[in-house]
Amino acid sequence: MTSIGQSIEALCTEHGLDRDMVIEAMKDAVKAAARKQFKSQDKTGESIQVDWNDEDGVIEISAQKEVVEEVENPSAELSLEEAQELAGDEIEIGDTLLLPLPTEDLGRIAAQTAKQILVQKVREAVREKVYEEYIDRKGELINGTVKRFERGDMIIDLGNNLEALLPKNEQVRSENWNQGERIRVVISDITKDPKGPQIRVSRASAELLKRLFEMEVPEIYDDTVVIKSAVREPGDRAKIAVASNEKDVDPVGACVGMKGSRVQSIIKELRGEKIDIIEWSDEPSVFAANALSPAKVSQVRITDINRRKMEVIVTEDQLSLAIGKRGQNVRLATRLVGWDIDIKNEADLRKEIAQQMGKMMASGKAVAVSQLEGVSDSQAEDLKEKGITDVETLATTSIDDLVDFLDISFDEAEKILASANAVVEAKNNLSSDDSSEVASSANE
Repeated sequence: MTSIGQSIEALCTEHGLDRDMVIEAMKDAVKAAARKQFKSQDKTGESIQVDWNDEDGVIEISAQKEVVEEVENPSAELSLEEAQELAGDEIEIGDTLLLPLPTEDLGRIAAQTAKQILVQKVREAVREKVYEEYIDRKGELINGTVKRFERGDMIIDLGNNLEALLPKNEQVRSENWNQGERIRVVISDITKDPKGPQIRVSRASAELLKRLFEMEVPEIYDDTVVIKSAVREPGDRAKIAVASNEKDVDPVGACVGMKGSRVQSIIKELRGEKIDIIEWSDEPSVFAANALSPAKVSQVRITDINRRKMEVIVTEDQLSLAIGKRGQNVRLATRLVGWDIDIKNEADLRKEIAQQMGKMMASGKAVAVSQLEGVSDSQAEDLKEKGITDVETLATTSIDDLVDFLDISFDEAEKILASANAVVEAKNNLSSDDSSEVASSANE
């Protein structure tokens, strides 16, 4: 049994475990094996006690027995006569004696069992130690080495006999890694699972992007610049929203760095992933317009504040840029802002408004010129003085007269008349559709 005792220091050194904890684990292991062994020999059972003799560095096994007048359970009781022979005449009924048991009687199988139990307990202690050490480190950036590949997963060597699991779904498809290569990952989860690495890490998490910016941008580290949110489609594109706590510090400029040096080092670490750095705003419409970068937004309209829905208006030439390849740009912006964003181009919006106004006119209602896009309230008053109060009348006005009435440029007048004509055209189309339906019904 001394071999188990001699292994204590090695276990403590190898796994960084507390010595007292290892001794207790060893005592429990030997006690379990000794109970089984001595019970099978009909010597004793539940009364086994195990102690560690620190001075001699050995395990001591004893049977605890109570002194009684008449022995009914030999494994736990001892007669007064036997007790006095062993410990002297001072022993009385009711006293308890610890009787040493020879460790030689602990057979090879029992000794092996004790070692197995000890190994298991040490393993559990190691896992508990790892859990306690890392449970508060979720989201932390750590360095490791690619150790091996297992069915699509990667095992990362973190040093100190510690491994981490990089699952297939937390890897970036466009990245290729070789055994022995250095890798940066972010801790995503810590488990107490009895099998496999306890530490789970990620290369696909948005937390990785945040930690890399914290490393590269001193203003983020000292809280001058704050990361408000970050989203990724790993390996392809990412967006990160930042704000400044100081008026004279440009948060986007701080993250980009001189000639793009800071963001370029992050792009390099992420193997070429494109990164849009967005200035955060507490005004959703402003934030959404920023988030759709590099597209330029003409207008943002909140359509349902409770359901967090908005319409973003862009010109025809900005539409494909705002939506992005396979909808990626608007998809990332939606996640970054936390609102449902519906992209519309100005031409479609004007057409939609014209149809709504045309429908009103077709139903017999007059549409005031002030409702027309591009006509201000003061301009509507000027037109009223000239007898032009509704859109249909405005549509019959010449460009030259409109320029003269409103003192505007030819191009501005042309746009206003184009809007008015679009409404009238929509009204006429609806009227002709109604006439066709009436004629069709009459023929039937």
